[in-house]
Amino acid sequence: MRAVVGKEAERRPSYKEHLSRLFIIAYPVMLSHLGHIAVGVADSMMVGRLGAVPLAAVSLANSVFVLALMFGIGVSYGATPLVAAADGKGQSDKIARLLKHSLLIDVLFGVGLFALLIATIPFLYMLDQPEAVVDMASPYLWVVGASLLPFMYFQGYKQLMEGLGRTREAMVITLLANVVNVILNYALIFGELGFPELGLLGAGWATLFSRVFMALVMVLYFNKSRIFEAYRTTTKGFKKKIFRKLMSMGVPMGFQYVFEVGAFSGAAIMIGWIGANALAAHQIAINLASISYMVASGFAAAATVRVGNQLGQRNFSTMRTAGFLSFGIVMLMMVCFALSFLAGKRFFPSLYIDNPEVIEIASSLIIIAAFFQLSDGVQVVGLGTLRALEDVKIPTLITLVAYWVIGLPGGYLFAFYGGFGVQGVWWGLSIGLFVAAVLLSVRFNYLSKKIKNSQ
Repeated sequence: MRAVVGKEAERRPSYKEHLSRLFIIAYPVMLSHLGHIAVGVADSMMVGRLGAVPLAAVSLANSVFVLALMFGIGVSYGATPLVAAADGKGQSDKIARLLKHSLLIDVLFGVGLFALLIATIPFLYMLDQPEAVVDMASPYLWVVGASLLPFMYFQGYKQLMEGLGRTREAMVITLLANVVNVILNYALIFGELGFPELGLLGAGWATLFSRVFMALVMVLYFNKSRIFEAYRTTTKGFKKKIFRKLMSMGVPMGFQYVFEVGAFSGAAIMIGWIGANALAAHQIAINLASISYMVASGFAAAATVRVGNQLGQRNFSTMRTAGFLSFGIVMLMMVCFALSFLAGKRFFPSLYIDNPEVIEIASSLIIIAAFFQLSDGVQVVGLGTLRALEDVKIPTLITLVAYWVIGLPGGYLFAFYGGFGVQGVWWGLSIGLFVAAVLLSVRFNYLSKKIKNSQ
């Protein structure tokens, strides 16, 4: 069977065209994702000036908060491949209906995740963490957790735009929100610009206000822009079938992120058993690793759009080409990140804190982070390409095994039985990332080839 849809189906795009389109989609997503993580980076850098205990409190709180955040992001991603495929077929009304349903799902999950976060606060005292750290982390988690509500509403619109290949809008809004966050951090943490000095809690309020700003600007832009006029209204009501489809895509994606990020959160808890300085060093190193991860996830999002769009147009050869080019580009980029980590292993921690012991521990973790960069990039692109093929269940199982059967238990054994301490925890996670990278890339090759050969 051979179907021709649009100009792109009439000829096979060159590698140069593939690369151009991937970069056009990817770089705003990369900057947007970096913007999300920059909120945590800014909080950590500015709170780090208050001392090791407040920085450790941010690490503990974020190790819990990031689970809810990434699960919410994963749920919102359920709309992107469906929008990309519908866009490939020119189905604007279907896209409007997907937005209507996904917004409701995202808002309900935002409320539910916030409630779940608050419910976990009493359990922080049962994790054998330093009591002073938990005392500071608990109120911060309350405030930063509330930012999930506006953030999830923002995500509903953002994922629709990404599915359409429109990625610059969310980038600009996210970067503006980061400027707001940094200014409010300065004002509320240190009591500047006429504001009260709130310390760590000020960082939480800055995050909340900046995400409210994101949501308001996104809604205003979407409703005023002619570009999205065709997707603003639909005469059709809600349908269980569409909810089921979005949930069947989004919820497994949410668990994919939870299994990976949850492993690092579990690592933070284990490192907290070692001490506040080790936990502060972990927070610095994970912040830096998160920067490169978010760059890779930008290409994963671009791969989802390009592969999903080509699948919708039934261009199966170009579908595979777009996927494999994404793997190749990210591998090159992650090598560059690895080299920069090795070169700046002592300089980067000094940007966060002036405690010599914390800097020494963090530098050793940054060396390990340099080694797992390639695996981290490959596995996140693997998830993105498989997401475009609407393959979410097997990848979810792969992430579960890689991080919770291999990575985290391995880190525990290396740290507390092998005598490697905090470095052992990170080496265990590195092994889990490598396993995930191999299995997910093999899965994309197998499944995309099967789809191509079956047509």
